[in-house]
Amino acid sequence: MLSQRIIVSTLTVFSILIFMVSDGQAVQMPSSTIQFQRVEQPLSLKTIVTLSGLGLIALELWWFLYSKPKTQQTQSSKKRKY
Repeated sequence: MLSQRIIVSTLTVFSILIFMVSDGQAVQMPSSTIQFQRVEQPLSLKTIVTLSGLGLIALELWWFLYSKPKTQQTQSSKKRKY
């Protein structure tokens, strides 16, 4: 596992590199006025995507919260003295 000192120094170096690459100026979007066009999707496609997403969320919740573990405790025949 990386130590906290290595993580902080790596983030500092990356910050300095990003500052140097951008010449110390904030990156700005071009000043063109591009208008986005709305693309209307069919209601059936929206419904399928939404139901699929909800189904995957439900499957994930069931998998991690409600499925039974497949591991079993072993029973030892010898009693240990501590």
